[in-house]
Amino acid sequence: MTSVSPSASISHPEQGPEREIAVRVRGLTNQFGSKIVHKDLDLDLVAGEVLGVIGGSGTGKSVLLRTIVGLNKPRAADIEVFGQRIDRLHRTSRVALERRWGVMFQDGALFSTLTVRENVMAPMREHTQLSRSLMSELADMKIGLAGLEPDTANRLPGDLSGGMRKRAALARALALDPDILFLDEPTAGLDPISAARFDQLIRSLSESLRLTVFLVTHDLDTLVATCDRVAVLNYGKVLAIGTLEEVRANPDPWIQEYFSGPRGRAAVG
Repeated sequence: MTSVSPSASISHPEQGPEREIAVRVRGLTNQFGSKIVHKDLDLDLVAGEVLGVIGGSGTGKSVLLRTIVGLNKPRAADIEVFGQRIDRLHRTSRVALERRWGVMFQDGALFSTLTVRENVMAPMREHTQLSRSLMSELADMKIGLAGLEPDTANRLPGDLSGGMRKRAALARALALDPDILFLDEPTAGLDPISAARFDQLIRSLSESLRLTVFLVTHDLDTLVATCDRVAVLNYGKVLAIGTLEEVRANPDPWIQEYFSGPRGRAAVG
């Protein structure tokens, strides 16, 4: 396999030929000064899948995520989420659409002066009219879903370990019961045991909550443990996309080096 177009790679016989596209990106161009990060990039995120996005340093993995969720304005793009063009929506409709996704940033981006419970309640305060007591109850539920003990709710982010902060950030991303989770390097900086547990958590949540997951990572173990498909970014585009086995068969030198080195061989067995 030399390359697979996004639209051609979404057919899975066991699930039928028609699968809903949660996010459709066409003609995405991102440029910062003289540096072109993406050029006419196309990508489909299929509803219900966990898509791992990989690529070398500087290929714009996190920039792609931030562009899709509206935190980065591209030079050109046609981006649809559940069939709706984000740039053509009125504010009310856009806010309603944004409630359908949750984002976990690489560093967690938790408010340092708020407790974990208050961090998880933050999206609820912004987007709902729920009572404080109900928001608190729902926040504690999300904290439990993220695998944290109840007493974590009253602690500040600075008092938590790296793994616990990751889970707290995940709980906040789940606050509004999203359909899509955007995860930016969720296991970066974690020890192997904590990373493996986090991978298991993501897979479990995606299946039990029927989540669609866009997961930026460099971690081969995460790809193996959690992802249905893998997209490789390089040369400003999606170089290859497909199942792990399909992508590994791509002869591109970067892909072969990524998967065929000692760590790659160990991860994929």
